[in-house]
Amino acid sequence: MSELTKIEELKMIDEVIPQKRYRALKRFSKNKPALISLIFMIFCIALCAFPSLISGYEQNSQLLSDARQLPSGSHWLGTDILGRDMFTELLYAMQITLRIAVGVAIVSTVIGTLIGSIAAYAGGWIDSLLMRSTDLFLMVPQVVVLAIGLNRFGTSGDIPLILIVSLTMWMYIARLVRSQVLSIREREYVDAAKISGRGFFYITFIHLIRNSVSIIAISTAITISTSIILESTVSFLGFGVKPPRTSLGLMLNAARGNTTGDRAYLFYAPGMAIFLIVLAVNFISDGLRDALDPGSEKS
Repeated sequence: MSELTKIEELKMIDEVIPQKRYRALKRFSKNKPALISLIFMIFCIALCAFPSLISGYEQNSQLLSDARQLPSGSHWLGTDILGRDMFTELLYAMQITLRIAVGVAIVSTVIGTLIGSIAAYAGGWIDSLLMRSTDLFLMVPQVVVLAIGLNRFGTSGDIPLILIVSLTMWMYIARLVRSQVLSIREREYVDAAKISGRGFFYITFIHLIRNSVSIIAISTAITISTSIILESTVSFLGFGVKPPRTSLGLMLNAARGNTTGDRAYLFYAPGMAIFLIVLAVNFISDGLRDALDPGSEKS
């Protein structure tokens, strides 16, 4: 193949990408579980965006005269011993948990994508160094990293928690992206980019990462669900979000003595929220996998 033909093929790829995106969107819309899950997540995000406006109460608003009320028209999930509206607390907990999970997914995806793509394309000692570093991080138990990191740097805000949790998550994305880039780095449009004089970083970002977007999107969705479970676990154990802030894991911890009886809903409401959100995100990731998988297209 001549150099001119390769460069023309490179231009054709840019024209084909929008068509592939349209077909992927069409396939995703036909996946009913994924579509319903996406609508559910949009609904949850809308609820969490304006919790006080929806519930009519502020977070941590205490009214002792309303303490320990059962669910009613004015308090949909009742109140705790301090008179706080538990539906309001649940919405704020979902907001913080989702914000942390999305933050972890973004940071982990950026780190993992950069390391995986650079390692695969550079090869040689750079690949070996980056992958051995990745293996080293994989060898360290997540709980140990989280316990040491959160105790050392605290959890006064979202950023420390996001960064520390991300340190335990990026390795899986790096390995997946590396495998994907290894499979496409020898393709003709990469050769065409080299012939046209494009540099290392241009090829890495514009061609390799761009053509790995399917595996990156799927990995990001999976990381969100994993981060929700991980954040809830560390908060339940007392390492994560601390009062007066709240999260779904912290609500489970506060209600752990109410697993039975007429106030059991205080424990099962945040637990059910975690279950439904993780299930919805997993359905969305399955839908993305089916929509973005080139093998699902009919020839």
